[in-house]
Amino acid sequence: MANTSADNYESQTRGGAADTLAEFEEHKRGFLGTIHHLLHQNPAIVPLLVLITAVIVFGILNPNFLRVSTLSLIFQQIGIVGILGIAQTLVILTAGIDLSVGAMAVLTSVLMGQFTFRYGLPPQLAIVAGLAAGTAMGALNGWLVAKMRIPPFIVTLGTWQIFLATNYIYSANETIRSQDIEANAASLQFWGSTFKMGGATVTIGVVLLVLLVLIMAYVLRHTAWGRHVYAVGDDPEAAQLSGVNRDKMLIQVYALAGLFCGLAGWLMIGRFGSVSPSASTGVLGNIQSITAVVIGGISLFGGRGSIIGMFLGALIVGVFEMGLRMAGADAQWTYLLIGVLIIAAVAVDQWIRKVSA
Repeated sequence: MANTSADNYESQTRGGAADTLAEFEEHKRGFLGTIHHLLHQNPAIVPLLVLITAVIVFGILNPNFLRVSTLSLIFQQIGIVGILGIAQTLVILTAGIDLSVGAMAVLTSVLMGQFTFRYGLPPQLAIVAGLAAGTAMGALNGWLVAKMRIPPFIVTLGTWQIFLATNYIYSANETIRSQDIEANAASLQFWGSTFKMGGATVTIGVVLLVLLVLIMAYVLRHTAWGRHVYAVGDDPEAAQLSGVNRDKMLIQVYALAGLFCGLAGWLMIGRFGSVSPSASTGVLGNIQSITAVVIGGISLFGGRGSIIGMFLGALIVGVFEMGLRMAGADAQWTYLLIGVLIIAAVAVDQWIRKVSA
């Protein structure tokens, strides 16, 4: 009797709305919708267009701007900021921020120099110790953020001042001269070595920057670890529920950022020749790296953006500085235009998020 009722029910409902498969209506995108979709899928498009436009404009204003030697010089100038930008990108993708990257870079460069000249360690060993110290400083930031649940802004604001003060106290504000490093520890200046390519002089530090950008772009896009970084930044609770260990990821990301700061510190010795605890990178490195990240289309809210975008953002800053200098403009125009670009980049990010919501 029960089977008969079930058969009647199925025969009466068969072919009705219950049997219709779920379908998604196709929404036709307008012009703005198409642009929004394109920018959402490829955040690096805007900085790429800005960079191409800037190069063309400055090339028209001064033909010497397009010389290979000029473009090579721009790459050399963004070397340190570019590597600090990689560190900053990793942290910001997890919806954090690191205000201590510049101080970590300066402190690790001081440690490398002091370990070599004060304690007589072989420079190669001093470099390893400096990189390890940078990683430890980054891991400390990550532990405070992940385990103590202190906001990243507060943690890194505090460690920025701690690292910077430690740098001055430990070094007694003593600068190690370029001539002494060149004579006794040339490997500390390794990244400042140059070679010729297409009539331009290129430093090995530029090669390092390009390689790191390509490696980290691949890691973030094509490995499980990279996808976990985006997941933690986009929605940490959902990432945790899907099996991602949020705390472990945060500590790893901040520690890796610290390692990149150590590399930037080593690059600073090659770039400047000397080891100086009062290098401007300790203060300006934070702002410059955040500027490159924001102009590069990486969302300050985490979970969206790419290392390639950050690289383009650093190049935009370098092109503006060099182009305006060659055009004879007041240096303040650089800060004014960079400020406009930062606000415009954040406005575009907010628009993309609002439409996506």
